[in-house]
Amino acid sequence: MSMEAKALLRSSNTSEENLFEKIKPHAELIAALLSGVLILAGWLLDRSEMEAASIAAYLLAFIIGGFAKAKEGIEETIENKELNVEMLMIFAAIGSAIIGYWTEGAILIFIFAVSGALETYTMNKSHKEISSLMELQPEEALRIIDGSEERIHVSELKIGDLILVKPGERVPSDGTIVKGHSSLDEAAITGESLPVSKQADDQVFAGTVNLNGSITVEITKPNNETLFQKIIELVQSAQSEKSPSQLFIEKFEGTYVKAVLAVVVLMMFAPHFLLGWSWTETFYRSMILLVVASPCALVASIMPATLSAISNGAKHGILFKGGVHLENLSHLKAIAFDKTGTLTKGKPEVTDVVVKDGLSREDLLLKVASIESHSNHPLANAIVKYAKETLSESLIRPESIEDVSGYGVKAKIGHDEWKIGKASFVGKSEAKAFADGAADRMASEGKTVVFVQKNNEVIGLISLKDVVREETKQAIDLLKKQGIYTIMLTGDSQTTAAAIASESHVNEHIAECLPENKVEHLKGLKEKYSNVAMVGDGINDAPALATANVGIAMGEGTDVALETADVVLMKNDLPKIADAIELSSRMNRIIKQNVIFSITVIMFLIASNFLQILDLPYGVIGHEGSTILVILNSLRLLRS
Repeated sequence: MSMEAKALLRSSNTSEENLFEKIKPHAELIAALLSGVLILAGWLLDRSEMEAASIAAYLLAFIIGGFAKAKEGIEETIENKELNVEMLMIFAAIGSAIIGYWTEGAILIFIFAVSGALETYTMNKSHKEISSLMELQPEEALRIIDGSEERIHVSELKIGDLILVKPGERVPSDGTIVKGHSSLDEAAITGESLPVSKQADDQVFAGTVNLNGSITVEITKPNNETLFQKIIELVQSAQSEKSPSQLFIEKFEGTYVKAVLAVVVLMMFAPHFLLGWSWTETFYRSMILLVVASPCALVASIMPATLSAISNGAKHGILFKGGVHLENLSHLKAIAFDKTGTLTKGKPEVTDVVVKDGLSREDLLLKVASIESHSNHPLANAIVKYAKETLSESLIRPESIEDVSGYGVKAKIGHDEWKIGKASFVGKSEAKAFADGAADRMASEGKTVVFVQKNNEVIGLISLKDVVREETKQAIDLLKKQGIYTIMLTGDSQTTAAAIASESHVNEHIAECLPENKVEHLKGLKEKYSNVAMVGDGINDAPALATANVGIAMGEGTDVALETADVVLMKNDLPKIADAIELSSRMNRIIKQNVIFSITVIMFLIASNFLQILDLPYGVIGHEGSTILVILNSLRLLRS
């Protein structure tokens, strides 16, 4: 064979494979539609008195339309040793054919195939978020070694590697920017459409898009442990985990199917002897009962709704680790919040700078920041950050610095001696009296006060506060409107806790709460409110997250918190909790509608059959139509 012929054959094979891959997701629907065409052909042939050809067309409709569902039903029956809905449909279709109702049996298979295709569509739709996420992860990275660049597979990246991410490229693995600045589209991670500005020392995540500037990133996590990978695993796990309602329905299905078959067998004989029905009528009514009593709509009431809701949440940056947690959210009576990093930003910020009359505020801030720049304490870092943002002058270098552990820092600039720290470090009475007792007033507002002493005289103070997030009040108010009681847990003093609680609008606060006490407090809250959620972000929150009925972790929190929690907010957006609860309520409401509707239809159709006013075609349409309506109702949850 020539090279050209081989190339042509390879091209032909590739085209066939691509066509098959495109058709594969729609195979059930195509089979159902083909079955419908064959039913029409069978009916036309029957009208033309071509009985043999008509039966052949119906048989093909049975095989093509019913193959997928029959295979599924037989495999599950063998695996679980339990009869299921699919087996009822097979029996009903065969029974219809036996008594000569080929058209009705074929229509039953056709509508059952359509409802199956619709259910598969729902599953595929729910998995679409995962598929699209997995496609976003790049396969290659540009690694920098000794100034030269080499393109490697992302699996070869190691912690500490430096990579170059150019404009328009996706970040291949989690890391920290060491050089350059840019805007990144983090929609795949947080669900937020607006780009986020990033510069040196900022974190970047795998799967996010670098929009406009080249950045050099130091890898901090291997490719298989990135936040992006965790999202994929979380949603995949959630879609495989079944809710309590779904588990109950599946358990109920096996018993119900046995009961239906027992009643059908009884009905094949009892009406003939007790009511004088003909054998044909008795068997006909038995087949109708087999169709209409099947709990297809009831079985389809929950899973499509749960999957649709999980997909909706993933699309908006709310990850549920399973249907059970999604179902439980709407039953919450109270939510406990960790303070630091959850209700607040988790980093102290300068709120006030008070200077002795006659002295320069800028000069004091410059000297204090110059001294504090040599410390790694969070308060010192916050003061330095504030000074750099507000001052035009560069920091200076002190002649000497001495750290006094637990109190503050001493330094010498020129001929002046400086002390920066607690009131007891600079003199309690002098510190308390400074600026007419400003320190006590600030402390009552939940602020931490740092005093500044120059040559044994207190000349200023700087207050700092772990600032409440802008969205916190909105989130708490939304939860209150939903009738949920809110509690803040914090290790801060009673004064600071009261100030933060008031500012964040929570109903109650528990102060001086050590990490090991949080679990005990959660147990107490569960006894009082029955269903309680815990929201946190740190390692010390993990036991409490596991103790609560529903644990909710902030997406920017620690890996331990993410792994322990039941729900993850990918962006630290507290109002999303109210959205998640609303989504849970919508899902439970739709499931309730589905269950009530499906049971009502089944009861109505059974009663109509016993009264001999229901024909098989209408029984098929009523039963399978209700299944399709239930699935369509569940698909409403995919909408925002």
